[in-house]
Amino acid sequence: MGPPSNSGFYVSRAVALLLAGLVAALLLALAVLAALYGHCARVPPSGLPGLGDSEAESSPPLRQKPTRTPKPSSARELAVTTTPSDWRPPGPWDQLRLPPWLVPLHYDLELWPRLRPDHLPDGSLLFTGRVNITVRCTVATSRLLLHSLFQGCERAEVRGPLSPGTGNATVGRVPVDDVWFAVDTEYMVLELSEPLKPGSSYELQLSFSGLVYEDFKEGLFLNVYTDQGERRALLASQLEPTFARYVFPCFDEPALKATFNITIIHHPSYVALSNMPKLGQSVKEDVNGSKWTVTTFSTTPHMPTYLVAFVICDYDHVNRTERGKEIRIWARKDAIANGSADFALNVTGPTFSFLEDLFNISYSLPKADIIALPSFDNYAMENWGLMIFDESVLLLEPKDQLTEKKILISYIVSHEIGHQWFGNLVTMNWWNNIWLKEGFASYFEFEVINYFNPKLPRNEVFFSNILHNVLREDHALVTRAVALKVEHFKTSEIEELYDLFTYSKGASMARMLSGFLNEHLFVSALKSYLKTFSYSNAEQDDLWRHFQMAIDDQSTVILPATIKKIMDSWTQQSGFPVITLHVSTGVMKQEPFYLGKVKNRTLLTSNDTWIVPILWIKNGTTQSLVWLDQRSKVFPEMQVSDSDHDWVILNLNMTGYYRVNYDKLGWKKLNQQLEKDPKAIPVIHRLQLIDDAFSLSKNNYIEIETALELTKYLAEEDEIIVWHTVLVNLVTWDLVSDVNNYDIYPLLKKYLLKRLNLIWNIYSTIIRENVLALQDDYLALISLEKLFGTACWLGLEDCLQLSKELFTKWVDHPENEIPYPIKDVVLCYGIALGSDKEWDILLNTYTNTTKEEEKIQLAYAMSCSKDPWILNRFMEYAISTSPFTSNETNVIEIVAASEVGRYVAKDFLVNNWQAVSKRYGTQSLINLIYAIGRAITTDLQIVELQQFFSNMLEEHSRISVHAKLQTIKNENLKNKKQSARMAAWLRRNT
Repeated sequence: MGPPSNSGFYVSRAVALLLAGLVAALLLALAVLAALYGHCARVPPSGLPGLGDSEAESSPPLRQKPTRTPKPSSARELAVTTTPSDWRPPGPWDQLRLPPWLVPLHYDLELWPRLRPDHLPDGSLLFTGRVNITVRCTVATSRLLLHSLFQGCERAEVRGPLSPGTGNATVGRVPVDDVWFAVDTEYMVLELSEPLKPGSSYELQLSFSGLVYEDFKEGLFLNVYTDQGERRALLASQLEPTFARYVFPCFDEPALKATFNITIIHHPSYVALSNMPKLGQSVKEDVNGSKWTVTTFSTTPHMPTYLVAFVICDYDHVNRTERGKEIRIWARKDAIANGSADFALNVTGPTFSFLEDLFNISYSLPKADIIALPSFDNYAMENWGLMIFDESVLLLEPKDQLTEKKILISYIVSHEIGHQWFGNLVTMNWWNNIWLKEGFASYFEFEVINYFNPKLPRNEVFFSNILHNVLREDHALVTRAVALKVEHFKTSEIEELYDLFTYSKGASMARMLSGFLNEHLFVSALKSYLKTFSYSNAEQDDLWRHFQMAIDDQSTVILPATIKKIMDSWTQQSGFPVITLHVSTGVMKQEPFYLGKVKNRTLLTSNDTWIVPILWIKNGTTQSLVWLDQRSKVFPEMQVSDSDHDWVILNLNMTGYYRVNYDKLGWKKLNQQLEKDPKAIPVIHRLQLIDDAFSLSKNNYIEIETALELTKYLAEEDEIIVWHTVLVNLVTWDLVSDVNNYDIYPLLKKYLLKRLNLIWNIYSTIIRENVLALQDDYLALISLEKLFGTACWLGLEDCLQLSKELFTKWVDHPENEIPYPIKDVVLCYGIALGSDKEWDILLNTYTNTTKEEEKIQLAYAMSCSKDPWILNRFMEYAISTSPFTSNETNVIEIVAASEVGRYVAKDFLVNNWQAVSKRYGTQSLINLIYAIGRAITTDLQIVELQQFFSNMLEEHSRISVHAKLQTIKNENLKNKKQSARMAAWLRRNT
């Protein structure tokens, strides 16, 4: 699947809020479904009307799975009988993995969703289907288990054994005595009257039915949208990781690959798409005399169930041919007509060709369809031959020129195309090695973009998008390694694996491996791995074996241990090391990185050391690779003296997955070099020094003063990405939002404004004179908001004036759009520096826009007012009037996040807490307590706050809130000490 939102792709605050809302809605839906599902009742079996030919055959009474929500009145109730674990004897249905009794070989699958353009669904839609699964029996058994969930079963037969060489002609039928569902483990169980024979093949014939939902984006789902001024609907699928079982009974594990013949029955006005090219079409008439189109598709290669894909839509497409294979980008007709799909089309073909040449393995399918859905929660999915995207990460509109959208689309398209090799061609054996597909797809998306954009600073981009984010989240006490030894996961646990560690840490592992080998050796090993396991499955050890083979075939690269031993030390334990170099002695040591190091704690156990590749530079010159394969080791070549001008930096280009610390002399030498000639230290290492130092100081590895010393040179720094790293670490949200930081603000203002001139003048001039020059400067696009916002927060007069100019031009002439990278800041300061007149203009704009992202952006801007009466009116509107009641932006919370709004929101809750709770839910009240109490530092303040909110919360909520407020207090006390030291340092250096 596509990268998660926290994989490092930069999104604006507005987009992040929107995504968070979508995730929350999905989690809520799942909770509701789980509740409904857990309270199903047994009812007599009955059929569904109008199911077509397959439903007419007689079948034994079947116990069937309940639907997720009440059915529409137009359909009779499906038979529902389930067997929760306390109703049934112990058996293989209690296990989380399928028993190895049957091996699927081939699926003949037919789906018939009742989607009609003249009768658009209202939330849900009936679908029926049938599947014939050819299986090989490996163990004699009279019980067959396969996955099935959210389906009613209409018919179940087992034919066989099949006679080889006779076109699957059968010699008989094995009677099915009963069919029942183990709901909690998501199995359909077929009880047979006699056992299947080992070594023989059989065909399972199953007819089923279910419902498709608009608000449930797993399995089959609906999108209802507007195109060419009309309301329309489409149907699509999302089967990864374990949602194929939601659509059809199957063996839903990644190692159980099979071929598929897929047939889709659909309304004649729609087009049907699947993994393979269309094979043929015919016409089918239903019991009401309506005609439907039957589209069949060619046979797929061997692939897992999670890659099966279906779409039924009324879309247009653009296409091109790349090396004889057709590539089509499908989208809404309006989007195709205005050229929004052209950019994606133009990057797709060359990306396929680049990866084909790199791996010397051709793309396996005869075509590649890519479709842009109006709403797709997963962003993107790599289905073989039919990749599915949310249109926000595939379509490029003219207004997107000054956003990071072009690079974002390139990255995500490259990621999904990378999966055609990593994941589709070679699939992990089980989900514990999911990083083998997601980590390598994430790594190669950067290789693709670097190839086509050679001017893009590859190391800085990887740091910004990947490394910075995952290093902030990873630490020794995270219970999550990249590769997990556990092989039995619940479905919910499998879904949790799609996280920052799988994608970003996985990509970092691949990059580190490439770094200490060389590109030729790295790619050579991957070619061998991909070729050997094509159309099959692999485990992490298989990958290491092929790397070891490549290493053993040459003599240039010498390693201190086997590749397995080296890489297992990184992939099979959580966290990462801090490497400390004492330049005065040449001693280097490693220790795990903890959030908040405690002195005298025993940090190392026998297992938590790493075999660390150390690429390094001395005085700007690259040195030979060395290895730290012990807890401590001496490297005399890294020793420097106080009297010379030498300096050393470890972790060349930040290819190693670790942070670096130095002794006092080492940091002193680096400070001297930065103040003498910062350009002698490459940009990536100026980033690294800042990021490592502030992270290490925050977590008690070094003093805060050591990190602050590195900022003295900043008056000479003209790289915006370095400034972005400084400001993210120095001007934190805690600092900005803490109303008690009056003492540090004037000191920081004086210190930073003195150093901001150079970088501010560069970019303010570009914004005023030629803002379009930024469109190809990716690092500027992702860094400008923080620079601009900080400059205005510090009261830089030119920043405030520029904000006012841009805001006024936009208000007077809306066609003068505010440059996207700084739009949030400009809107905020336009309101903060304005009056109710400007606020009313934004309210009017908010009311008239239909775009959710813009609504969120405007709501945030309106909360920037400094006038309490305006903020109070804003909150009154939010709980009582349209348009605020039609969306989920929590106005009360965003008002409470501001300095003035913190007090206004507290007063507002006195008389309106019941309305706020009704509008946004009880959890919102709890969030507001944390927002209002974010600056507490005493127990008395906690008591006062709890008394204030006591009548608003239930008893259990009061207990959890008290614990959370204690945590906030303790964190604030810790930050207060740090701030006091910062203030003292700033006084000495201002």
